[in-house]
Amino acid sequence: MTLRLSAILLAAGASSRMGRPKALLEFQGETFLDRQISLYAPLGAKVICVLGHDAEQVARGLRRAAEAVLVLNPAPEGGQLSSLQCGLRVLCEGTDAFFFTPADSPGVRPETLAALLEAFDPVTADFVQPQFGGRHGHPVLAAARTAAGFLAMRPEQSARDWIRRSRRRFVEVADPSVLLDVDTPDAYRKLVEGGIA
Repeated sequence: MTLRLSAILLAAGASSRMGRPKALLEFQGETFLDRQISLYAPLGAKVICVLGHDAEQVARGLRRAAEAVLVLNPAPEGGQLSSLQCGLRVLCEGTDAFFFTPADSPGVRPETLAALLEAFDPVTADFVQPQFGGRHGHPVLAAARTAAGFLAMRPEQSARDWIRRSRRRFVEVADPSVLLDVDTPDAYRKLVEGGIA
């Protein structure tokens, strides 16, 4: 079965600890966000980049903007749930499943996405997540029906808590990048030097 896919890339944060927009940090010759776009676009997915803080600067700095839909979160201080909701409002019609991930996970491998898609069965699970060494990370692959639940959530609620209460399937992958969380200059330095942040 060929799935109709979307991918929501969350890049609306203030990057306060980094001191500059994380979406525009360079890794292996591309910005974090451009690398993410290039990861999902070959799947035929509608790629949705949710921008917020420094949105104009980020949009100008992208080289692959034409391969994605750029969406503005007008209230990014609402956190990742508010950005996810902005992205979900522009899902392509007929979407079967959607990925979502923070933009600061630039090293995820194509074979990791392939493993998640292979494990995807909307009859038995709402979400499929990768794990490395028993620790789960990003991206999350969600059945399309979960979009309504996210959109109905109140600002003070946590998407993570709801996901944890849902039917999940975990896929062990040989990809430590699924655990990456590049929030500080030191973490970025470790990534560029070849370590895991």
